[in-house]
Amino acid sequence: MSSKKITIGNYLLRRLRDLGIDIIFGVPGDYNLPFLDQIEDFGSIQWGNNCNELNASYAADGYARIRGIGALVTTFGVGELSAINGIAGSYAEMVPVVHIVGTPPTASQASGAILHHTLGNGDFRAFANMYKEVTIAQANLTKTNAAEEIDRVLTQCLLKGRPVYIGLAVDLSDFELNIDPSDIKPLNLSIPRNPKDDHEAAIEAIIDAAKKAQNIIVIVDACAIRHEMMKKVFTFLERTQLPVYVTPMAKGGIDEDHPQFRGVFAGNCSTEPVQKEVYNADLILSIGSMNSDFNTGGFTYRLSQKKTIEFHTYHTKVFYAIYDKIDMRQLLPDLTEQWPAELIRQNNAKPVEIPPPVLNEKSDEIIHEYFWNKLPDFIPENSIVVAETGTSEFGVFNMRAPKGVTFLTQILWGSIGYSVGAALGASLAGKNDNRRVFILVGDGSFQLVCQEVSSMLRFKTNLVVLLLNNDGYTIEKLIHGPDRAYNNIQMWRYHKSFEYFGNGLKQNREQAITGFADQVKTREEFEKAMQQVVKETDKIHFLEVIMPPMDAPKSLVLTIEGTREYKRRERETQE
Repeated sequence: MSSKKITIGNYLLRRLRDLGIDIIFGVPGDYNLPFLDQIEDFGSIQWGNNCNELNASYAADGYARIRGIGALVTTFGVGELSAINGIAGSYAEMVPVVHIVGTPPTASQASGAILHHTLGNGDFRAFANMYKEVTIAQANLTKTNAAEEIDRVLTQCLLKGRPVYIGLAVDLSDFELNIDPSDIKPLNLSIPRNPKDDHEAAIEAIIDAAKKAQNIIVIVDACAIRHEMMKKVFTFLERTQLPVYVTPMAKGGIDEDHPQFRGVFAGNCSTEPVQKEVYNADLILSIGSMNSDFNTGGFTYRLSQKKTIEFHTYHTKVFYAIYDKIDMRQLLPDLTEQWPAELIRQNNAKPVEIPPPVLNEKSDEIIHEYFWNKLPDFIPENSIVVAETGTSEFGVFNMRAPKGVTFLTQILWGSIGYSVGAALGASLAGKNDNRRVFILVGDGSFQLVCQEVSSMLRFKTNLVVLLLNNDGYTIEKLIHGPDRAYNNIQMWRYHKSFEYFGNGLKQNREQAITGFADQVKTREEFEKAMQQVVKETDKIHFLEVIMPPMDAPKSLVLTIEGTREYKRRERETQE
């Protein structure tokens, strides 16, 4: 009989590695240090070593969106609360992230000792209780439950597509479990079967509705991407030959040169041809919808429930009828197989083209109309584009997307600064596939999280930072208070970031090779700099793009107008 055993910490690391994680983000703290020893000694998992816990949570989120799951480690109290905003964002946006918290010794917790990083009241569950609101499952590991609890929460993390919380006491990571590593079986990640009768009834209702319709379209939204549905979506599209649209949160999910792709639909923020096509449809198959304000152009969708069928992971809705517990991950493949041949209509529509902007030829300013039209010329296929909350995420709504480009945005949660940490995580997640990351971040957002440029240098990334400097919180100014002092910020020499964060210091022996790092104030300067970026793929670049204050993408202006109109109608209804 084998006498091999495995420690709690190494069991957790083994599970994470087997799920595809090769880096764990976070910040050292005295309650997690023994576990960090195990990470460094593990061999196949790298330590992320972020500048702060908030950025670590953003990095884990960005990593998870590319790899399918991410992880971070913080210390108890001060560390985990610094990260909770990022974890809440992962929860809202359905991103599977494992948050491991190093907690005080088990004896101290049992006795209610007054320790540092606590509230001084002997309550060691206060912070874990806070996390119950922003994680799908939680575990406080003990000597007797560690393996079972680790398996339980990791399974929930992946099946539900949400973050989880694991408390690991500082004295338990080295505790040996009576488990032979060779006996560890893969996690059971099979999806519970849909109730048979309801499943069949839903398919029958959908096909019956399709037979009565003349003009059927498909709209793909965020949940389809988050729950790794896209292969099934493509199979459905190939079978049905239906025209397909994506929402802003699903941009990049369908290549824009796909023969059935018609455009991005976001209500009034969409191009006129896209709006016309969507509203003329008499049956809409909505896959994984997320009807938040910014994702719907400020609630300007105007999709009639009378002609909309919604596919979700927790139910299916056929017009007004709800089929509870009918998961689209099982429903869509079966619907694809049973789709009647007589409903297959070859799609011969011409691609919807976004008309080029009409620019003032006498001006060389870098305005949004020019920028978002020109930027795709410099983004290679299969890149990753991370767009910040604010002008950037609205700029990419109708931007032409090169083939295979993945877009990361935080349209629902909308925490400014998300893009910088997320871009670091995405870059490290995509390094094995040589996927280059482009960050689009505003000057105001950058000031919250700029420290992570240090990590970008440390990990020898070849990121491209495009900082849009329009002198303040432009999105906030457009929403309210354009002349208010609170929407103004201290001006920085942003393009000097590499220098400040250690570029060239002898102590930093191995770091990224820096390329372009300067301001660009004209279109000619921008295009010349981007030509260098495209050429120097082994370097990290930083373009501080100077833009006129109050200039904004048209989609942002329309979304704000739509939101105002929605609020006005709500007030009138209440009155």
